[in-house]
Amino acid sequence: MATSSAPGKVYLFGEHAVVYGEPAVPCAIERRATVTVEKRADERLRVRAQDLSLEGFTVEYDGSTAGTPEVDVTEDLVEAAMGYVDEAIAQARDAADAPNAGFDVHVESSIPLGAGLGSSAAVVVATIDAATRALGVELDREEIADRAYQVEHTVQDGQASRADTFCSTMGGAVLVEGDNCERIAAPDLPFVVGYDGGAGDTGALVSGVRSLRETYPFAADTVESIGDLVEQGIDALEAEDTTELGRLMNFNHGLLAALGVSSRSLDAMVWAARDAGAAGAKLTGAGGGGCIVALDETDATETALKYSPACAEAFRAELDTEGVCREQ
Repeated sequence: MATSSAPGKVYLFGEHAVVYGEPAVPCAIERRATVTVEKRADERLRVRAQDLSLEGFTVEYDGSTAGTPEVDVTEDLVEAAMGYVDEAIAQARDAADAPNAGFDVHVESSIPLGAGLGSSAAVVVATIDAATRALGVELDREEIADRAYQVEHTVQDGQASRADTFCSTMGGAVLVEGDNCERIAAPDLPFVVGYDGGAGDTGALVSGVRSLRETYPFAADTVESIGDLVEQGIDALEAEDTTELGRLMNFNHGLLAALGVSSRSLDAMVWAARDAGAAGAKLTGAGGGGCIVALDETDATETALKYSPACAEAFRAELDTEGVCREQ
């Protein structure tokens, strides 16, 4: 038996534009998915999921993934919760040259599912690490990150970037540009996260931006402008200039809103944070619902978000510097 955990993330800058090779800066945060994997004597896969912002459930089926496991939840929920685990287990089997290995998998997470905080990446990274170790194989972080990216690339029909999985594996602040990923220095930023209780449809939102970009030259320019903004943001990070980081976050949110990926609830939380004195605030992740991230060293933004009708939960999030951890 092996247990691993991996952190979620917020985007300081660059979501959506990163899909087109523009730079992005995700930051790992201390909200984690923990996965325990135990090898079975047969080829079956049994998955128990808890705390994924949904009711816990258990699924058991044979090694074939043809057909949907019978479980008393919606089809979309099965696809969201099981697709990533299935592909992560496939990667672990491949890494260990054990194509018929069966597993009991227990997933727990404090990261809201589909809310823009990298829940799927964290589950995938932790699952690959725990499952390979359960088979007696230890992967280095670079291979875990690469295999986790292959999982998201498959499940998201080729529209994933390396940002989420690399950040979850390595921890800290990460610069992603195309296939190039590296950790970069960053201060312990005063993140505050607001969550509207919902989730956006990542595939539809990414497709929507792609359609705008292909239809309107100025939409393509907007995507490139986000990339230019990230370059300025890296300079502000190096200078530890929280005021400038906040200004750029505000600008980034406006550009994302112009691309149609914000929502009324996200905008309402962004303005609640700004009105409370946050240095900056923006949506994080695919958008359409889910989470915003703000910078505020005081308690004012967290308090304001808790009283905002648009916000279901608000919390402070510390920068995680560890990445994937082996708990057992």
